[in-house]
Amino acid sequence: MLFTPFEIKETVDMFLRYKLDIRAITLGVSLLDCAAATGNETRRRMRDKLLRLAGPLVRVGRDIETEFGIPIINKRVSVTPIALVAAASDDADYAPYASTLDEVAKELGIDFVGGFSALVQKGFSEADRKLLASIPRALASTDRVCSSVNVASTKSGINMDAVREMGRIVKEAASLSADRDGLACAKLVVFCNAPEDNPFMAGAFHGPGEGEATLNVGVSGPGVVKAALEAHRGASFDELADAIKKTAFKITRMGQLVGREAADRLGVPFGILDLSLAPTPEVGDSVARILEEMGLEAAGTHGTTAALAMLTDMVKKGGVMASTHVGGLSGAFIPVSEDEGMVAAVRSGALSLDKLEAMTCVCSVGLDMIALPGDTSAATVSAIIADEMAIGMVNNKTTAVRVIPVPGKQAGDWAEFGGLLGGAPIMATHRFSSEAFIARGGRIPAPIHSFRN
Repeated sequence: MLFTPFEIKETVDMFLRYKLDIRAITLGVSLLDCAAATGNETRRRMRDKLLRLAGPLVRVGRDIETEFGIPIINKRVSVTPIALVAAASDDADYAPYASTLDEVAKELGIDFVGGFSALVQKGFSEADRKLLASIPRALASTDRVCSSVNVASTKSGINMDAVREMGRIVKEAASLSADRDGLACAKLVVFCNAPEDNPFMAGAFHGPGEGEATLNVGVSGPGVVKAALEAHRGASFDELADAIKKTAFKITRMGQLVGREAADRLGVPFGILDLSLAPTPEVGDSVARILEEMGLEAAGTHGTTAALAMLTDMVKKGGVMASTHVGGLSGAFIPVSEDEGMVAAVRSGALSLDKLEAMTCVCSVGLDMIALPGDTSAATVSAIIADEMAIGMVNNKTTAVRVIPVPGKQAGDWAEFGGLLGGAPIMATHRFSSEAFIARGGRIPAPIHSFRN
């Protein structure tokens, strides 16, 4: 494929001026064949397999960065949900599995490992219960392990027993990492309709429907999209939509190149390319600033949901034209602490928790990296999760909740998580109780439109 001098300059500008990057190359590894009658043997097999398959990952990523001049921010691994792998063992506590994953990640230089996970949208196995009970200690005692629990789906409805339990788990995880502003919760996601091929943390896991090993790629470029819109100030929405779509195409094409090259060098199949506008705390890398470039004074004001809907849709449309295998989440993320524009909007009073919930109806994930007052009850956390699961279930889309009730802090205080996780103002919740609602338990049935067989 030949490139014109203009295209080459445009690509260089994307990297140097507008912070375009490969956010993650994520190697998914099946651990199903590691199951054994004892926990020690299972973890030994896990370790051996991960060292063998993921051993070259960081080196391959760095080689591609050097040869192609394309930044690859994170090299990650996702594994089969540990509740499935550990089920055959005699262990009562699954935290040691997280320790094994953490040790391997550090040994190999891998940034994060996802998959300390369970799929409980319709009910609990005994292994699921053990894993959920282990989550707070596992996340508080490790640095690179991420956890996710799928508690709802459009086909199954919402497991409200699991929703109730997740509120308690989030609170306990925050308490066990109180000295770090509840940081353990930043590695825990609660899902509805969780995708099995998501390369982004903290929700990545290697689904049971995936192959032995797969290379998935996550590309991100909010700064590139904002720059494209700056050239269309005063233009109609038709022109804006076209500009976003064309920009998404260019970004995705670059990600496709890197993904296939990395997969070939690792000797595994290329899985999917996830084109998600994932912000960072750096200025110039914000989804909120894209929305404001469309004409909003501040993200969160009236019109924000409409702007985000168009952004998400055009990103998807541009992506599917550039890659045959677009998957994962693909769209626009709105994590508060990881987006300096979102932080500014919260501080100015333009963006509230309720508005963020409305925005999740059209974004590609959900309520993400939101700091809550430390005295927020477990029932309130569960109710926040339930609302978000309902949006995903009824709209047949992926939704997720990653909230951090920061111990000892109140609305308006600041929580600092560090690195790509950034920091955020504590956001207020409603003062009225949801205790009796969450105490009911049971299941909220699947919506009528789920019956499509």
